[in-house]
Amino acid sequence: MPFVMQFERPIAELESKVESLRRLDKGDNPELHAEIEALHAEIEALREELYANPTPWMRVQMARHPERPKTQDYVDELFTDVIELHGDRAFGDDEAMLAALATFDGTRCMILGHRKGKDTKQNIKRHFGSPQPEGFRKARRAMALADRFGLPIVSLLDTPGAHPGIDAEERGQAWAIAESLAELSAVRVPVVVVDIGEGGSGGALAIGFGDRLIMLENAYYSVSSPEAAASILYKDSGRAEELAGSLKMTAQDLVALGIADQIVPEPPGGAHRDPAMVYRGVADAVRTALTDLCGRPADELVQGRYESLRAIGVIAEG
Repeated sequence: MPFVMQFERPIAELESKVESLRRLDKGDNPELHAEIEALHAEIEALREELYANPTPWMRVQMARHPERPKTQDYVDELFTDVIELHGDRAFGDDEAMLAALATFDGTRCMILGHRKGKDTKQNIKRHFGSPQPEGFRKARRAMALADRFGLPIVSLLDTPGAHPGIDAEERGQAWAIAESLAELSAVRVPVVVVDIGEGGSGGALAIGFGDRLIMLENAYYSVSSPEAAASILYKDSGRAEELAGSLKMTAQDLVALGIADQIVPEPPGGAHRDPAMVYRGVADAVRTALTDLCGRPADELVQGRYESLRAIGVIAEG
């Protein structure tokens, strides 16, 4: 059965009712036909109402939809000549982090990206897209390689956050994230970041800071996942929906705050409804960003990143 998001359950119930009535339809019952048509109209009206103005929590659910296009899907659709890099040269290879040389629209570049699985077995292997220290160190190695050879970096964000296990902490999780972020801040090549789904905490920030931040319409980017924030503030992760709006983490919020630069539209209900449309939108946005950034002096790129960070927030003097 297809996955049904929490807010779509009323629609799913009506659709189930329509299917039941269709099984009863022998083609000679006008009243049954009329009831089916009325239910169809009710479904369409409910869809229009739900998708017209999604709440932050609804956008979180769409960002997490299991059928939503993942990093590997974008790599397969938008890039050619892909050569994946493995390992951090210190501990091992983390499959939750993708690093690869590739060609985008005729330009050789470096891809970074969080990698979730397509099924439960893959997700367990990839820690549900939550990198460990060796993943961030692999990403840092790829950043340095891109910097050395003058390759622009395209970074795809889709993680609930860095892996929170004790083993990751023992191997220096916080230090690995900090080093990755420092490396990314200083590279002298263009960095285009695309948030394709979840952008949770330091796990996203470690590869998610650059010269352009492009967000899909229903992606989020936050200092913490709603569940983690609710656990910290209320000792109750069940209040995540309540906190989702306060975190100001949607694409619309971040563009208004001057943190994100562009929103790529999604079809009503999320990117999984029409992946081809979303791939085209992302390709156009990345192409435009690289065309603008690749002609800029390296010093200007680095200084621009510094200034963008300094511009975040409001200072009030009392």
